[in-house]
Amino acid sequence: MRSGGDNRGRLLLISLIVTSLFLITLDLRGVQVITGLRNGSQSALSPVQSVAATVFRPVGNFFSDVTHLGRTRGEINKLKAANEKLRQALINRKNADAELTQLKSVLDLAGTAKYKVVSAKVISLGSTSSFTQTITIDAGTNDGVRQNMTVITGLGLVGVVKISYPSSALVQLTTDPAFRVGARVAGSQQIGILSGQGTRKAVLQLLDNQTTLKVGDVILARGSQNNRPFVPGVPIGEVTTVDNAAGAVTQTADVKLYVNFAALSVVSVVIGAPKADPRDALVPKAPVPTPVPTVTVYAQPSESPTP
Repeated sequence: MRSGGDNRGRLLLISLIVTSLFLITLDLRGVQVITGLRNGSQSALSPVQSVAATVFRPVGNFFSDVTHLGRTRGEINKLKAANEKLRQALINRKNADAELTQLKSVLDLAGTAKYKVVSAKVISLGSTSSFTQTITIDAGTNDGVRQNMTVITGLGLVGVVKISYPSSALVQLTTDPAFRVGARVAGSQQIGILSGQGTRKAVLQLLDNQTTLKVGDVILARGSQNNRPFVPGVPIGEVTTVDNAAGAVTQTADVKLYVNFAALSVVSVVIGAPKADPRDALVPKAPVPTPVPTVTVYAQPSESPTP
């Protein structure tokens, strides 16, 4: 029995080998039977392949999209970080440009008046129990800054040093309601007292009524004994309204301060005043209007035709 089974197995194997050789021979000779069988098998498998592609394509696309999404998010985050870095650099550049402009302006004013100054950055705005409007600067006794020294910008008077520390100082602003400074009118040299009002508008009270104030008059610091707390000649502001009440012993006027206290970033402390009073040398010069060229067109008479 076992021998018979082995013989059938051998016959089956031999038959398969012979059939395979036969089919290979036909295929090499280009017989269309093999091509038909191949095409038939391909046709039979095509629907299966199509279904498999339809089923598994979304899965493949899903994993591809997930991978692509991860890369996209990473790129977006990198772009956001780069954009924020550029934005911060632009802000820093604008701040630096503004500080440079203010520094150049105050050095120009100090050079004209021959003030010896120490420049400083404004590091904070605030108030104390004694003063309601102050700034803190990053220069102090180590830099030669002392109490009762004049503080200026390129536009004019900022205030006066009230407390000086080794590396910083507290400055009372001209806008402080407790601030007082001896002032004079450029040109007429009338003298008076200017008082802070908490805003960029101050009040000037003249000590006499001999000459009439007028809108547009420039107010300068009169200066103090030994130049402390105020050096002479510093611009303060411009008269905007005048109160000349009949029978009044003195005149009063509203003065718009030149300095924009909301935009202070760089100031200078006057640590040395000139020997001579600069008088009206620091009066702001009115801007020169730019001439606008005009073109006049003249009509030329046309020649009439000869009859």
